[in-house]
Amino acid sequence: MTEESRPASPLPPSLPPRGLSRAVAAAYIGISPRLFDELVQDGRMPKPKLINSRTIWDRLAIDDAFSALPEKEDADKGKWACSV
Repeated sequence: MTEESRPASPLPPSLPPRGLSRAVAAAYIGISPRLFDELVQDGRMPKPKLINSRTIWDRLAIDDAFSALPEKEDADKGKWACSV
């Protein structure tokens, strides 16, 4: 879809949607939907909400989970350490 044919969002640009689809939730944190699924499965990302038949992720819960992920320095700590 082009910008011109895309329907206008009823939300103002300053108000992002609270509920996100799987693809949008993955894009929101900069990863693929497949990796997002892995993070949900292992608990690093929240489980979705169910609204009728729609599966939706809470943007605020994603923010909290993303903030709880380790920093690169923390993940790398001890990676190259060796005992002599």
